[in-house]
Amino acid sequence: MNAEKLPYDPEMVWHLTKLVKRGEGLQQEFKQKASHPEKIVRELVAFANTEGGVLYIGVSDDGTLTGTRYPDEDVHVIRQELMRTCKPPLDVQFNIIRLSAKRFVVEAEVSKSDHRPHEVRNGKDHAVFVRVKDQSIQCSAEHREIIRRSRLGKGVKFIYGEAEQQLMKYLELHGRITLKEYRDVGKLSHFQAARKLVLLTLSGVIRIVPTDKGDHYVAAGSAH
Repeated sequence: MNAEKLPYDPEMVWHLTKLVKRGEGLQQEFKQKASHPEKIVRELVAFANTEGGVLYIGVSDDGTLTGTRYPDEDVHVIRQELMRTCKPPLDVQFNIIRLSAKRFVVEAEVSKSDHRPHEVRNGKDHAVFVRVKDQSIQCSAEHREIIRRSRLGKGVKFIYGEAEQQLMKYLELHGRITLKEYRDVGKLSHFQAARKLVLLTLSGVIRIVPTDKGDHYVAAGSAH
């Protein structure tokens, strides 16, 4: 890429303006600068592990097109960080849009990945991120397993026993349950409770709701 040779395209800028007016959300994120490439990689990984999305560099949180001065350098830095920390490798499509003589917006687009979950590795730390509304949050071990196994598309077998009945009764009364609560209610070990929640989620009986404070689970048809 050589941004300096790009022409100014008013139609492309108009289209970009319309897109950013929607604000940040499940599939759209704004960064004013690329000064923290590790944060950008987290966002891209979260998109790939969820429904895909586009990250714009040179756009402020309120949707103002502030632009970036050196877009080619921004793309290079992000690519280097992706190569260094993202496993398995992530395919990101970069596009540069000229705003003016010296200002540009970098568009980084990611599709929902067929190789999810992608993780961000930093030394001994291996973290998986997903997109929830307009935030990228770190996955629990259970959510990570759900992502991995749902991608494989294999059938799920489980026994609907007493512990499963207790879970559904609890959800009828309280609407939601955490792993710890299920462990206590069902008098299960951490491993047993986690495994049952994963299997019930994969089978479509319940649904995982990730938050920045931890996961909870609801009945599949619940609006919670």
